[in-house]
Amino acid sequence: MDIAGKVFIVTGGASGLGEGTARMLAGNGAKVVIADMQAEKGEAIAKEIGGAFVKCDVSQEADGQAVVAKALSLGKLMGLVNCAGIAPAEKTVGKNGAHNLGVFTKCITVNLVGSFNMIRLAADAMCKNEPEATGERGVMISTASVAAYDGQIGQAAYSASKGGIVGMTLPIARDLARNGIRNMTIAPGIFGTPMMFGMPKEVQDSLAASVPFPSRLGTPQDYAKLAKHIIENEMLNGEVIRLDGAIRLAPR
Repeated sequence: MDIAGKVFIVTGGASGLGEGTARMLAGNGAKVVIADMQAEKGEAIAKEIGGAFVKCDVSQEADGQAVVAKALSLGKLMGLVNCAGIAPAEKTVGKNGAHNLGVFTKCITVNLVGSFNMIRLAADAMCKNEPEATGERGVMISTASVAAYDGQIGQAAYSASKGGIVGMTLPIARDLARNGIRNMTIAPGIFGTPMMFGMPKEVQDSLAASVPFPSRLGTPQDYAKLAKHIIENEMLNGEVIRLDGAIRLAPR
């Protein structure tokens, strides 16, 4: 699929992996709709890249519908990249007792339910597209994490949410195959995102050093490069790709 001239939705596009992807898509000639809760930053980036911004809680049906409607107003919606997410940390039983159920529920709701909500709404719109020469009507990329496989202490909620994204990758691809819509997932390792930069510098340095090669934090540009390749290579479908420098997370 050619990126130029198409419309793409990027959730979480106001920062981190989403921002990197939104900039990549715009730089390759796409119209980008940034869907994010960070209105001021999202609007600024959208203006800079010639796209549009919609304030969106991805777990809310009406918000997702508003994003898709905005995308359709700009042209042919052919892509969705799900980067919105949260990363709470809490042990199953900690110093204050049992894991807060509300925290667990919110993590699943934002990361997993939110990703599926955007997928189902975008796919419904893409089904109506005139197919490309390749037969494609759209492509979707969601963001999991290596924590889906190597979850650390305190990551029960986060790992469960990302494991759900991994688990639904293939069945969604199979569901949408007859419509010519591909579905893929990227599972990043340790990346330099706003969540990471909120940690002490020594912690960041230690985590970067733990990556076998290259021994550094991943960047939004690394993620965007892979997203670009997935979009352009129509044989990539129904798969999860680890983007992690060969790291396997230790228990803590």
